Amino acid sequence: MILVTGATGTIGGEVLRRLPAGVAVRVMARDPSKVVGAPDGTEVVAGDYADQLSLERALRGVRRAFLLTSRIGGDDDARFVRAARTAGVRHLVRLSAAAVEDSGADDLITRWHRAGEDLLRDSGLGWTVLRPRAYMSNTLSWAASIRSEQVVRALYGDSANVCVDPRDVAAAAVCALTEDGHEGRAYTLTGPEPISAAEQTARLGELLGVPLRFEELSLAQARAALRQRHPEAVAEALLAGAERQRAGAKAHAEDTVLRLTGRPARPFSVWARDHIAAFGGGADDAGGGAARPGPGASSRVSSTLGCR
Repeated sequence: MILVTGATGTIGGEVLRRLPAGVAVRVMARDPSKVVGAPDGTEVVAGDYADQLSLERALRGVRRAFLLTSRIGGDDDARFVRAARTAGVRHLVRLSAAAVEDSGADDLITRWHRAGEDLLRDSGLGWTVLRPRAYMSNTLSWAASIRSEQVVRALYGDSANVCVDPRDVAAAAVCALTEDGHEGRAYTLTGPEPISAAEQTARLGELLGVPLRFEELSLAQARAALRQRHPEAVAEALLAGAERQRAGAKAHAEDTVLRLTGRPARPFSVWARDHIAAFGGGADDAGGGAARPGPGASSRVSSTLGCR
């Protein structure tokens, strides 16, 4: 039995869809009604990291688990690891971040991910850590201004990041969950090329067939915008990450996706084509990107990205 957490979000949902048919899968979600697109046969249970009894129920009979937590600075990882050890789970695959490897990164988010990785190493369980760079899907935050104003506003528009397609991160997670030989490994996952926000804006404009404008935010403007959406400490951590990106710390591409899955990482142009409808493009502009199956879909899509 494989347990998937975070299935109502981008990465966890993609992991769920890519697990091969025939594998027993359970999903833990705070609100099971929000789990959509789960293949037939998937068991969905209510669970919360803060509820020990629900963790015990969710982990009963589980041998491998995909761990995705999002409460920065909280103890969700520790609670889950303790419950997993008690339940006899053999292998945990945790979603971390590439910044963990950067000796110059000491912000709140990076320290939290480092602590989560340390918990796995000290747990006595088999473990695998996935360390993605920024997700290409982060550009969806531009969708509203693109649709209404044909403009993108962001900090440090010329700084590059080897951002990664969430589908590639999910494919790597599936390999770690379904194959032997990944225990004790940490994998940095990137896209194939460094790309800046200004370049992403231009590529989106080409796909939409409209001239998009990029407007660079000042540091004060970016800080104000982030503090509207995040606690102050998280906003400052994100700004620290932007400064490291500006210094070139996030521009090195890895071939890990290819080595794990047997297929190269998707470039931003492919991700953008497959999601162009979110930015105002019509169905014909989306380049035939695969649509997400609706509730009750009977087939998984692991065949689109296999494992070596």
